[in-house]
This record gives sequence, structure tokens and C-alpha cells, in this order.
Amino acid sequence: MEVVRYLLSLAAGSAMPLGFSPFDLWPVPMLAVGTVFLLTRTLPVKKATLCGFLFGVGMFGAGTSWIYVSIHEFGAASPMLAGLLTGLFVLGISALMIMPAFLLYSWLNQRKAEQSKSNRLPPWQQALLFSSIWVLFEWVRSWLLTGFPWLLSGYALLDTPFSALAPVIGTYGLSLLMVTTACLLFALVIPAKQKRTPDIIALLISLGCWGLAWPLAHIQWTEKTGELSFSAIQGNIPQSLKWDPDFIHSTVSTYIGLTEDQWEQELIIWPENAIPLFYNRAQGLMTHLDRQARQNNTTLILGMPVDDNSGSETRYYNSILSMGDGSGRYDKQKLVPFGEYVPMESMLRGLIDFFNLPMSDFSQGHSEQALIQAGDVKIASYICYEVVYPDFAAQMAQESGLLITISNDTWFGKSIGPVQHFQIARMRALETGRYMIRATNDGITALIDEKGDVVETIPRFTSGVLSSSAEIREGQTPFMALGSWPVLIIALLMILLVIYRKSSIDGPD
Repeated sequence: MEVVRYLLSLAAGSAMPLGFSPFDLWPVPMLAVGTVFLLTRTLPVKKATLCGFLFGVGMFGAGTSWIYVSIHEFGAASPMLAGLLTGLFVLGISALMIMPAFLLYSWLNQRKAEQSKSNRLPPWQQALLFSSIWVLFEWVRSWLLTGFPWLLSGYALLDTPFSALAPVIGTYGLSLLMVTTACLLFALVIPAKQKRTPDIIALLISLGCWGLAWPLAHIQWTEKTGELSFSAIQGNIPQSLKWDPDFIHSTVSTYIGLTEDQWEQELIIWPENAIPLFYNRAQGLMTHLDRQARQNNTTLILGMPVDDNSGSETRYYNSILSMGDGSGRYDKQKLVPFGEYVPMESMLRGLIDFFNLPMSDFSQGHSEQALIQAGDVKIASYICYEVVYPDFAAQMAQESGLLITISNDTWFGKSIGPVQHFQIARMRALETGRYMIRATNDGITALIDEKGDVVETIPRFTSGVLSSSAEIREGQTPFMALGSWPVLIIALLMILLVIYRKSSIDGPD
């Protein structure tokens, strides 16, 4: 029986990614989490914790399989070594960020049952305890060891009528609503001696929260103040050639050629590290581009590595520059481990090619940076992975009229990683009530409106130009103003409600 529980936990975790893009089967995460809740509610701490670990292995093993593509195809690691490193990542993140949630839940569940001298907590209390701990640990994933807030449950609701809740409660709020409702629904199948009135009341309250999406859908949290014509350039440069010194001229020529007929636009955007040269080694090119942009009264925003010699030692940054009619520079703050810096560098650097990837020695940008500008429009800009952090993105957007994210998802080939990344970017636009322009090397380049809907896009794995107009908007959504703190406080209060409430005796299963 225990082996069956463990296998079911692994299977439930493996099913979780079906709720996210490109599959978008949003009820699946509810079924998966509800299943593992049922599987673990009566288990002792050690067995419940193991179930949680296996759930995490399934979830990250299936949902972040794109890491293998990056390590093998672009990190020059053999299939066996790439599989080993990917497996170690999956095991490590499951052990650090999923298993402790189940350990805490099962320990509190068991301890509370012992204190109340009952067989176990009533199902509705177990459901509240499980869901609140689940969401708190999703939040922990956003900052522990630089953070990995990927596969958050709430993303599954993006393309549903319930997405209207996101500008109010954010992604973690959607997660709390989903998981709480799922656990309460599954709790109703649990036999119990006492009346089920509390279980039904709790479920009705949860379902009532879902219903708030309908009136909220008619509220415009931000208002349009203008428009900005733009062209986003998708170069589709093969990753294997991007940093090849012999191919640099061809790369630059590709972007200049695609931009040639776009200078009448108010804004032109090139993707992350579009110019594979450090800023100080490309002075002639940058002067030329700045002059051409000024002559056409347009703003050119592009990504490139910057070597900063202003301090006692040279620092390298993954940056966005605005030139021509625009101004400002933004240095990336949220760096990707191993991709942009190497933890324990003295030990790992040089062991295998994966630890010597191009541009893997960046410094972290300062937290207090002015927004870049395109003419008079202030723009909140995010480089690649930065867009996965809900509260970070909302804070950056405070004074902005438009969002821009540039990326190079070529690292992940034709895997599901870039599509998941695009879904996450759309949620940031929805949470902040801002239009977002997404410019990438090989897709998905797109214009996203303030509701998180895709207005226009161009095909992946092609070179091309997306030309359109983006609305400039002002105002704040409730999530921008308050962040995730109200949801985290509610989750803590749910835990306290269970811990300090006198429990009635539950019957055997």
C-alpha cells in the first residue's frame, strides 16, 4: 500500500505541468494537489514527507525538463552527464523547496491531533493547513537561494475567467484559491463521524471567492494616457553561433538589416544581448546606432553586455541600453545561477564546458536603478528570467507607463521552457495592468495587453519584425500597491486558525 502511495505521489507531481502552457489544462493542478493532499493526510511525518519529495520530483522532473536541453545542447555535456546534472537539480530543488512543506504540514497535523486527543484533525482544517503551507512555500521558492518561482499553481488560471483576480491578489493569491478549493473538495470524500457543516461552509466561502472574478473583470485598474508605435526585432541567431567571434559581424548585420525599414517607429527594441560585444569594445557601432536613432527621432532599446570600469575592478553586467530619443541603462538584478554566474566558482569553473558558458561572470545590478525612457515614457524593463518574480516585477512597474522584457530563450531549444516563460510574462502584464512588449531572439516575441492577452505575435524560430502600437497606461492595481503580503498574511492566519481552534473528534477513515 505504501509503495502505491509513493507512486501516486510521483504521478500526481508529474501531471502538474499539464496545467501550464503549452497544455493549459488548468483543472489538472487542482486534481494533482488534491490527490497528494488525500495521500498524505493520514500518514506519519516521515512517510508524508517522502510523498511530498516524490511529488516535487515528478513536478520538476516533467515541468523543468528543458534544463536538460540547455546543459546538453548548449553546455556541451554528454547525454549521460546532462541527465545526471538535471537529475541532481530536480532532486535538490524538491528536497529544499517542496519536501519541507510536507514535513511542516504533517508535523503540525499530527501534533494538533495529539493535543486535541483525537484521531486526526477534521478534513476542512487539514485542507486549510495544507493549502496555506503550500502557498507559503511557493513564496519561499521566490527568494531561497536566489529563487526559482517556476510552476507556481496560480499561473494555470491565466487563460480562464478567474484571471480577473490576479490584479488584486496576484499569482500567490490565485495559488491559494486553487489549492484551498481543491483540498476542500477532496476533503468531502473523507468519511467522518461529525457533521460536515464546517466542511461545506469552508468550501462555499472558497467558491464564493472564485465568484468575485466576474465583477472584478469589469474594473479597469489603470487608464490609457497615450500610445507608442514600436517594432520588436527577432533576429533568430543560432545559439551555437551567437558568441562566435567569426559570426559577430553577421549577427549585427542581421539586426541592422531587419531594422532598416523601421526607423519611423517611435520605439525599436532588440532582444537580450542582441549585440554580442561588450559595450566598451563596440563604441563605433553604438555611436552609429545612437546617431541614426536621433536623426529619426526614435528610441532604440537593446540588450548587450556592459563592461564597467568605473570602480577599482572591472565589472560585467547583462544590460539594457536606451539611446537616440531615449535614455538610461538598466543592469540585470536577478541573475541565473550557472547561466550568468557560477556559484562556488573557484571549485566549479573549468570542470566541464557547462561551467564555462559564455557570459557566465556577470555582476548583480544595483537595486535602486532609474527606469529607462523612450522619449517621455518611463519603461520598466526586465531581462529574461527577471520576469518570473511577481513582487519584484510589480515594484519595478510602480512609476512606469509600459513594460518591456527582452530575452534569449534559444538556450532551451524547442522544449516547453520558452512557452512557460511566455505565460509567466503575460501574468506580469495582468498583475500590473500594463501593456508589455516582449522581444526575444527566436520567439516568443509579442505584444501583451493589460489583461494579459496576446495582441500580436510573430512565429518562433524565424527572423522577423513585430510592428504595432502599445498603450501607455498609468495607475496602480491593488497587487502593485500591496504586493503579496495580504495573501501571505491570510495564509498565516489560516494556519493559526487550525492550530489554536479547538478540534472536534474525527472518526476513522
